[in-house]
Amino acid sequence: MAAPEHQHSSFYKFVRLDDTPALAQRLRDLNQTLGNTIGGNLLLAPEGITGALGGPVPALDAYEAALRTEPPFADLHFKRSFCTTRPFTLLKVHEKPELVAFGLDGVTGLADPRDTHVSPSEWRELIRREDVVVLDNRNHFEFTLGHFEGAVDPGVRHFRDFPAYVEAHAETWRREGKTVAMYCTGGIRCEKMSGWMAQRGLTVRQLDGGILNYFEQMPDAEVDWRGECFVFDKRIAIDTQRRETATTAEEVYGDDPAEAWRLARARRLDPSQG
Repeated sequence: MAAPEHQHSSFYKFVRLDDTPALAQRLRDLNQTLGNTIGGNLLLAPEGITGALGGPVPALDAYEAALRTEPPFADLHFKRSFCTTRPFTLLKVHEKPELVAFGLDGVTGLADPRDTHVSPSEWRELIRREDVVVLDNRNHFEFTLGHFEGAVDPGVRHFRDFPAYVEAHAETWRREGKTVAMYCTGGIRCEKMSGWMAQRGLTVRQLDGGILNYFEQMPDAEVDWRGECFVFDKRIAIDTQRRETATTAEEVYGDDPAEAWRLARARRLDPSQG
């Protein structure tokens, strides 16, 4: 009998959560009711939830539906992609002070009154404008594997290094009247950055739902995208049709000493182990 089809689901929401320990336990118990068929990583913080899950499609459907019964998550947007490799072995539910390690005190991803989101179809037009800087809000190795045509690589090794890059270029962008159009894999890193950047007098737009939503909503995403998209699970990378590629961790990280720890981590997630 063929193995069940697995899919990957990613999501996030910035929303105030008051009792993360109790919620974390409910989310663990939920997987038990599904026979522990779901794997992945869920992160809870006072500012919200972010998650990446994988499992057989019926179980994944059930887990998503149950998540939406939690009042703060009724409108969660799940972004699906496809798997040849089972993306995760176990489900881990973590609690941390913030969803994304930003490195600056007092910065939260909770709702900013300025709506800077741009739909995938609007994004296609936006990034072609001469007065727009297209900024990749990911790490250097992710940009190298694939990016939007014309995007700028900040060359950072960790998200917490991104604010320094923005500070170094903000004056030039303001003087030249540039709109900063930024994107990341699923949208969460841009969400955390956008309010802080707007406070510095920058005109900011962010791709709603990130690269994964762009691939989902735009069947011809390859018109604008060059290469593959790195994903933080056993699959390593997907193409514009949200299908797993044959790219290996060794090909992504190479012999770059700065990325040796990432390569070691990827090897610990050897797909042959589950």
